[in-house]
Amino acid sequence: MQIISIFNNKGGVGKTTYIYHIAHLLERAGQTVLLVDLDSQCNLSSYCLSDAELERSWRSERGNSIWNAIERVSVGLGDIRERRPTRLYKEHAFGAYENLYLVPGDVMLSSYEDRLGDTWSAARGGDQMSLRVQSAIYRYILWCADSVGADVVLLDLGPNLGSLNRAVLAASNYFITPVSPDLFSIRGTENLGSKLNTWRAGWDQCNGYKDYIDFELPEGKPCFLGYVKQQHNVRDNEAGMTRGWNIFGEQIEEAVQRNIVARLDPLRQVFRWGDGRFDLGGIPNLHSLVPYSQEAKKPIFDCNGRDGLTGAHISRARNSTQYFEPMVETLLQVLD
Repeated sequence: MQIISIFNNKGGVGKTTYIYHIAHLLERAGQTVLLVDLDSQCNLSSYCLSDAELERSWRSERGNSIWNAIERVSVGLGDIRERRPTRLYKEHAFGAYENLYLVPGDVMLSSYEDRLGDTWSAARGGDQMSLRVQSAIYRYILWCADSVGADVVLLDLGPNLGSLNRAVLAASNYFITPVSPDLFSIRGTENLGSKLNTWRAGWDQCNGYKDYIDFELPEGKPCFLGYVKQQHNVRDNEAGMTRGWNIFGEQIEEAVQRNIVARLDPLRQVFRWGDGRFDLGGIPNLHSLVPYSQEAKKPIFDCNGRDGLTGAHISRARNSTQYFEPMVETLLQVLD
């Protein structure tokens, strides 16, 4: 079982759309997939569930949101609750998604940030209670993945470099960074590698005490798989995007190599592909197809006339698999 975070400290890069579609295609490829919404905005959960289903997941008595799983740890009144994820069973043209699960997000998760921040120093000093706080999400993910027999866990993170993402990335085997081909995404890579470097040092300190505790700690060594370019306007040329988008699109690989790869490679936290590059593919701006997909609670490539699509939109939706399938094939190399 592998845990993969989808993360960028810059927002608005389409990470939720990416993780949602990749998860469905991985399930089609025979993988049991567990999604975990760790962004307090809950966009992934809203994509997957109705408002009523999401509200039920927030109820403290029986709710299975991520906050309900770790609430007792956060308030210092116990350990994680073992609550099973929501099964996202749905039919599609070729059968049904039967092995796709979600741990719903929760707006209350943001309150866990302070608890993680307050206990980080003590955790690095070996305090068991603090180590339990820092590892709670990781330990719940392990239990949850085991309960459904997950082959892969995909984590959707919020766009920041705070203490919550420090704990979540530490729980990951790998991470992927969605980017837009713009100045802000390039700028956003500048502090990502250095921050991960600092976090690794802290987790190494925490793991120095693992022989003195009776629960599991994350290694804190997430390995960089690469980046995904998103939301550009497509053109039939070598770059696959308009000249304006390509101005910054050509700079992404260099920025990633300099700001992320160069800093994490000495720590052996980089997955080396055969061509030495880290471009995992691109997803152009799919414009109005995304709202149709969100309204139908199904991937774009499963949407049809019954979901309100007409004319050329139907074929565009069906053909959108061409953007996602090569990425899934790449991920399956890692999972195998």
